[in-house]
Amino acid sequence: MNLSVNIAGVTLKNPVTVASGTFGSGMEYGEFVDLNRLGAVTTKGVANVPWPGNATPRIAETCGGMMNAIGLQNPGLRVFKERDLKFLADYDTKIIVNVCGRSKEDYVDAVEQLADTNADLLEINISCPNVKEGGIAFGQNPKMAEEITAAVKKVAKQPVIMKLSPNVTDITEMARAVEAGGADAVSLINTLTGMKIDVERRTFAVANKTGGLSGPAIKPVAVRMVYQVANAIKLPIIGMGGIRTAEDALEFLMVGASAVAVGTANFVNPYTTIEVIDGIAAYMERLGIQDINDIIGCVK
Repeated sequence: MNLSVNIAGVTLKNPVTVASGTFGSGMEYGEFVDLNRLGAVTTKGVANVPWPGNATPRIAETCGGMMNAIGLQNPGLRVFKERDLKFLADYDTKIIVNVCGRSKEDYVDAVEQLADTNADLLEINISCPNVKEGGIAFGQNPKMAEEITAAVKKVAKQPVIMKLSPNVTDITEMARAVEAGGADAVSLINTLTGMKIDVERRTFAVANKTGGLSGPAIKPVAVRMVYQVANAIKLPIIGMGGIRTAEDALEFLMVGASAVAVGTANFVNPYTTIEVIDGIAAYMERLGIQDINDIIGCVK
């Protein structure tokens, strides 16, 4: 039985990775999960310089999900390369490094610094606010998304995955923009912007006022958007948004994702990724499917 998939020329032993920001770089989960079994580990977002993140509280539970406003807190690339990438080098899994930035120059600098590392793929988080354009996210403006993709591709030594924001009128417009910019793959969806009020304190549940909603509540939206993108562009897709079970993952694969990422479920059940991998294999065995690629995009 073949579970391996290809993302922009990189072969993953199976189609399961983790969503950035929900798994650290695997260090916190190593005692629960055999990282060698994952198709890839996707790291928490890292920038060219350290970011302190937002004020607390930064996380709130919602019905069927979670809202976070961490603010992409990270130690910067120097620490990340010495600590996280060195840790992951000991495992037989692909490494996807998630990159964030506040300007085009930030992204380019970070990608250049990652050129000579053991990263296999780069995932560019374009949901970051562009400080030079008044705070609009790169991923909400097609022209900006295409520009940042082209700038990153010019210096990248690894294949580039552009992570798309769902907080747009038409996700296919953004997908076509990054494809035009030279992206090698896309991942979607990032979190949906939400808000929660603490009625006892009569204030916002997270200090940032708004946060990114993730978890099972957003899965139907995510599946719909992956389907739309799969039918709009030719690039491989990593699908994510509310995946808890093998059945959830199979929905994404069937509408056109070549791989999937488990996110919020990791906080609830650290074994989720392994259960999803085993569940996909059990499904294939039950139906006599020999190759995972026969499932990908089978629902038109």
